[in-house]
This record gives sequence, C-alpha cells and structure tokens, in this order.
Amino acid sequence: MEPLILTFDLGTQSMRGMLVDKSGNIVSMVQHKYVQPYFSRKPGWAEQKPEFYYKTLCEIGKELKEKNENGYDDVIAVTLTTIRDSCICLDKNYNPLTDVILWLDSRETRTIKPFKWWVKIALKIVRMDVALKRQYQVTKANWIIENEPDIWSRTKKFVMLPTYLNYLLTGELKDCPANMIGHIPFDYRNGTWQSKNNLKRCMCDIPEEMMCDLVCTEDVIGYITKESSELSGIPEGLPLISTGSDKGCETLGLSVIHENQAALSFGTTATIQFATRKYFEPEKFLPAYPGVPKGIFNPEIQIYRGYWLISWFKREFAAKECVEADMKDCSAEELLNERLREIEPGCDGLILQPFWTPGVIKPNAKGAVIGFSDVHTRIHLYRAIIEGIGFALMDGMYSMERRSSQKISELYVAGGGSKSDEICQITADMFGLPVKRIQTHEACGLGASIAGFVAMREFKNYEEAMESMVHVKDIFEPKVEVHKQYEAIYKQIYRKIYSHLLPLYKKIKILSKHDDNFKEKKNTNQNIKIIRTEQTVQK
Repeated sequence: MEPLILTFDLGTQSMRGMLVDKSGNIVSMVQHKYVQPYFSRKPGWAEQKPEFYYKTLCEIGKELKEKNENGYDDVIAVTLTTIRDSCICLDKNYNPLTDVILWLDSRETRTIKPFKWWVKIALKIVRMDVALKRQYQVTKANWIIENEPDIWSRTKKFVMLPTYLNYLLTGELKDCPANMIGHIPFDYRNGTWQSKNNLKRCMCDIPEEMMCDLVCTEDVIGYITKESSELSGIPEGLPLISTGSDKGCETLGLSVIHENQAALSFGTTATIQFATRKYFEPEKFLPAYPGVPKGIFNPEIQIYRGYWLISWFKREFAAKECVEADMKDCSAEELLNERLREIEPGCDGLILQPFWTPGVIKPNAKGAVIGFSDVHTRIHLYRAIIEGIGFALMDGMYSMERRSSQKISELYVAGGGSKSDEICQITADMFGLPVKRIQTHEACGLGASIAGFVAMREFKNYEEAMESMVHVKDIFEPKVEVHKQYEAIYKQIYRKIYSHLLPLYKKIKILSKHDDNFKEKKNTNQNIKIIRTEQTVQK
C-alpha cells in the first residue's frame, strides 16, 4: 500500500482536489473552475455564498473518489489550503450570518473609531498612525460594525474561510497560525491573538472569545464526520491536518525553507516570499506571516494585481490571439508569450509600474506606463507588463534583503505565469539569479501534502520530505549582459517612478473622488457643464 494524502486547494478562480504520493506525484486530480468566482452587490465588493466552497469541495471529493481506481483506500489524511484574508461571521450555532467577504473586496469604513489617547501618542512617536488608520478603514470587521450593527450583535465567531471549512468537515472550529492571515487581531511574531495592550490592536479590536481556537501546524484539527463523509465521499474518521494558507503552502511546495531561497508566485496576486527563522517586517508595519513549518516565517511583498494584468491585457488588447487560440485549441497566453521574443529587453524604453490596485503601504499608488513612442506596439505593452511585475518583485526582494541581511541566491517559481519558458527566462535575466521550476505547477497542493505526510510521521522532517517529493525540472540561467541592462533600468528609472509621480497620484485621487460625487448625483445642469468641459479638454 502506497500512502496518499488527499489535498484540497481552494483558489480564487477554481478549486482542485488531488491525491499525492510520497514521491510528489499527483496520482489523480479533479479541478472545478468557478462559473462565478464572486458576486458584487455594490461596486468594489467581492463576496461568495457560504455554502459555495463546501458544496464544490464535496462535489470534487466524490468525483475524485470515482476517478481513482482504489477510491480513497490508500488515503491516510486530508489537508486543506485556501485563499487568504477572506472572512465570515457566524452565529451562536456557527451558522453563517454573512456571505464570505473575499480578499478582493475593497469596501472601506467611512469613519475611524477614535483611538485611546495613549495609543495616539505612541502611534505618532513610531510614525505608525497613518498606516494603522488605513488598516482600520480596510478591515472588514470594522465595516460590519459600522454598517451592519445588527449582524455584528448576533456574531458569536468571526473567522477566516479555512476555519469555517474545517468546522464543516470535522465539527471543530479550529485553525493554525499559518492560516490567520488577514485583517484580524493576530500577533504574527508570537503566533497567538494580540494582547489587550498591543499597540496594533486598535486596528481591529475584536474580543478574543470571538476568534477561533488555535492549534499548531501539523496538528490534527479533527476527524471527518459522518455527515461530511456522506456529502463528500471522504471516509469518515480520516484526520484533517492543519497546514496553512495557499501562499505559505506554495512556498513550502517549492522547497523554500532556507534563508538563501525565495519563492516567486506568478498568480492573480504576484508575490515574493522569503523563509526565515528570524522575524522581521518585510515593509514597515507589515508583519511576516507564520510559515507552514514550525518556527519559520514567510515575510512577503505583494503586487496586488500581479498576473491579473495578463487577463486585463487579453481582454482589452488581444482579441486577435483569443480568436487564433480557439482555432489552434491552445490558450491566448501561449500565443502572446511566444511573441515576447519579438521585443528586446527593456521594451525599447517602455516601462510599466504595475500598481493597478494600490496597497496599504502605498495607498495613493496608481498604475503607470512611461516612455511611449511611435515604435511601440501592443506586444511591447505586453512585455512591459511582464517586466513591470518583475521590477516590482525585484524591488521587494532588495528591500527585504536590506531589512533582514539575508542574501538570496536561488529563486523558485510557481503560479500560472511560471508555465511560460519565456516569462521564466525574463525573470532570471531581470534578477540575475537562476530560476528553478519544479515538476508540477500544483506547488500549493504539493506543499499542503508535504505537511500532511510530515504530520503523519511518514518522513522524519521537512528536509527529508522535500528531498523525496520536490524535484527541480527546469533551471533558467540568467544572461549576464541582459541582467546588467535590466539592473540599469531598475536603478536609474524604475525605482524613481513612484516618488516622482506620487504628487500627481495624490491629485488624481482627489479629483477622482470629486468625479465620483458627481456620478452619484442626478444629471443637473452643473453636471452637464462638467461633462462638456471634459469633452472640450479631450478634443
């Protein structure tokens, strides 16, 4: 009997169920792409029905069991990894009071609850006041308190999405620190809930009794119940092992647990993560997240709308490739990536800053493309997107190296963008480091399975597990001269763009808010004058 781990990988666009063996092979897999990944009751909102993910998991569970020759006879444990920063309110019986509010949701509070006087002074001394006020505004619990007080008054537990799914599978409302990644009162350095005197608690002051019980990574959260077994096909009594978030599992699945390594994720959100035993903030006031292995932290820099920009470009500029892809039975991305070779490194002076959606640290940031001339084509713009994401991730790596005194010498890649040889080579050339691609694009599910096997004592430690389960398939070596060119562009141009354009970004934000106010009003004569003025300016 070859032991298997049954792993569910819940993403933004789809969910996968897979059976993984001790050699890192995906024995069988079922993927369901969501017809509607989320819905928006108001502009900027992103929600999903509470039952949606559990129902999808159960459907995949039954389908995977039927697909596999031996069913689930060889499965020794179940693991689950999901998207981060997605939350839900539960009543006293742990029934949902709200839809799942996803990480993509951009609603904000209108007002900020006054901080205590001593907190205000302390925040100003450490220059944290602006950052925490911004965090307060984007914290979903604060929005619910402000806008849906009746729901909040009935809320017994405020939990993350994986915690709720743990409960549905096992009847236990428990989770591990590596899943507590979101706008909640969590002490990331110590792996527990924030104390009442924690300076950052003013950002999200939810009582500890409203949060879930914490267990260690690799612990058994609970056992598959009879009810969930009947719905999902998963054998009753199998242990559900605590692992961590999708990004944390992905980093582990790439075998990144040493301080000279970094994991690049080319997904909807593009990220770079380090692995370290020494806690440090990747950016001022941003925490390092708990890694899946005990004692490991994963400091991270995130490009919020990373390879989502590929979807944006395809929708807006690549109708030709979309039609051709249908005829050739391939993806439009494959055709676009082949054309990357047509454009020289540096895109003939076209440089893109990929802040289509600003982050908490740079709330005023906007996307920017500079250097246009008559030589540029839409394929130049496509390559500029790839390079722009690369420059932003380079900037993040250099910043974290300075803050940690770590020196990265190896890069591992995962996510949809990593399937492209062209993108991997561009990345190696930009960073000036070898880029390694492992045997599977399912690094997230592989990482969760590694944690499952370690928990079940099938391996002595993570090093032994990764030696058996993670295999480097491709290595992209950097071209020295091309790297020098990219390094010059980064130092002399890219890293100066944000500071030079920041005053204009702030003005854009003010003027955009002004325009939004007019959109909400009726078409008065004043509005008509404004519209006509804008048309005159455009002409």
